[in-house]
Amino acid sequence: MNPTLEIFSQGEEIVTGQTVDTNAAWLSQQSVACGFTVTRHTAVGDKLADLIELLKSISQRADCCICTGGLGPTSDDLTAEAVAIAFNLPLEFDAIAYEQISHFFARRNRAMPESNRKQAMLPQGAERINNDWGTAPGFSLVAGRCWFVFLPGVPTEMMNLFHESILPKLSTRFLLQPGQLVSIKTFGLGESVIQERINLIEIPTEVELGFRAGTDEVQTKLLFPFAYPKTEMTALVTRLAEPLGDYVFAIDGLGEATGDLVFEIDKLMRDRKLTLAIVETASHGLLASKCVSYEWLLNASYEQSTARLGQNITTGDDINYLITTAKAMASNLQKNSGADFILVQLYSGDAETLHDKNQSIIIYNVLLNKDNCYQTSHSINGPIKRKQNQAALLTLDLLRRYLQNKSIN
Repeated sequence: MNPTLEIFSQGEEIVTGQTVDTNAAWLSQQSVACGFTVTRHTAVGDKLADLIELLKSISQRADCCICTGGLGPTSDDLTAEAVAIAFNLPLEFDAIAYEQISHFFARRNRAMPESNRKQAMLPQGAERINNDWGTAPGFSLVAGRCWFVFLPGVPTEMMNLFHESILPKLSTRFLLQPGQLVSIKTFGLGESVIQERINLIEIPTEVELGFRAGTDEVQTKLLFPFAYPKTEMTALVTRLAEPLGDYVFAIDGLGEATGDLVFEIDKLMRDRKLTLAIVETASHGLLASKCVSYEWLLNASYEQSTARLGQNITTGDDINYLITTAKAMASNLQKNSGADFILVQLYSGDAETLHDKNQSIIIYNVLLNKDNCYQTSHSINGPIKRKQNQAALLTLDLLRRYLQNKSIN
């Protein structure tokens, strides 16, 4: 059984929502990858009694706890004091820590405030964790059944101290048998549809199935236990991916690292030395912004669809006219830009429909290469920002499907 780990974040700014606790999410990912079972995330404000109570509870139920925040020089930084009281470990002055803090200010030609002396007061018997990125040293100690690690709350400091000082010690303190996480990444299917499509597939009890839905993709996640046979793992992933069909754009965890939809398009475009030019409407520049850092994007422009066509597109005949216009625009852009691929995105409806969350728009995408022309249409609803993002992604998905030799629908 994997050792258990809890993550404890301290700070009034976290519990009040003024600061998003990205530290806890990052530490969870690192800990699971190491082989821990993360059982709890807890956030406590700047209240000494609450901190003491939580520390005592964690010491009795967790094998390891990583705490962030509360190590600063001000009156609301209470972590070291709480540890001292909770475990009867009086604070002691650490001369080396004080010297390191003094040097931090000296290197910046600044006088060290007297309040920073507080950061050199560590619980008796604690092991100091040197901090080369800030003034707050971390520390670690054992209390009850738990090995506690206390790190600064500043993300860059926390991450550097974790990689440099904590990660190397974890494998010596704990028997870690990390599992293997595999993520099937899809675009265009919701969680409930995915669940229905894979319901009849038997998943071994030792394999954990989960889902992660985002605005740009849905991940079907499988956590395999340590030393799970690779052939059986691959076979199960293949069985699950099959009913999801061409909506699958990447599988992470079986080989080469994968990314989001644009990341996968980038790999294919670079490998084949291809170029792209785009015209977009409903996405209002978001399509170009998703690709702007890539050298294969040669040309991007934004057009007001209905204004360019001089009418609102609502009837069947008008929609045929819109598709014809999109193809003509793509052909013209191909001649002028010299790009290998042209993507044109137009939509039916007017600006009022686009901004009305209760009304849907239909986008029409055309992909033109030197030999053929491909087209798709999709209905998009919801607030304007959702319509913009979905329009951009659906247009890019047409290119992705072509590059991956998937069906275009």
